[in-house]
Amino acid sequence: METIAKIRRRHEVNGESISEIARRFNLSRNTVRKYLNQSDPQRYQRRQQPKPQLGAYEDQLKTWLEQDSQRPKKQRRTARRLFEDLQGAGYVGAYDSVQRFVKHWKQARPALTQAFVPLVFPAGDAAQFDWS
Repeated sequence: METIAKIRRRHEVNGESISEIARRFNLSRNTVRKYLNQSDPQRYQRRQQPKPQLGAYEDQLKTWLEQDSQRPKKQRRTARRLFEDLQGAGYVGAYDSVQRFVKHWKQARPALTQAFVPLVFPAGDAAQFDWS
């Protein structure tokens, strides 16, 4: 984007030729010509990846993820393990689709930001001593 703006500025404002601009930027003359003729620079946008094979198994996967969220961290299934369980249920798609779904599901859930651990002890259970 920045290079295209520099090329246009040199050609339109400074009046440099296409050959001279091509030499300075180490580009071919055809590339410089293409940039000058372009009305609006192309913007690349990432499209949403379709999920044709995972679609039928999304509800099952959501149920498993919600069940796992209630378990202790050590007992939760990884995306790889969820993929293997889905294969046992008849899923024939790719692991990447499952991994992407799990990632989006985790990002969509609100994260626990603060924790409060009350420091209340029964009488005689905890004590502090000052030895000085």
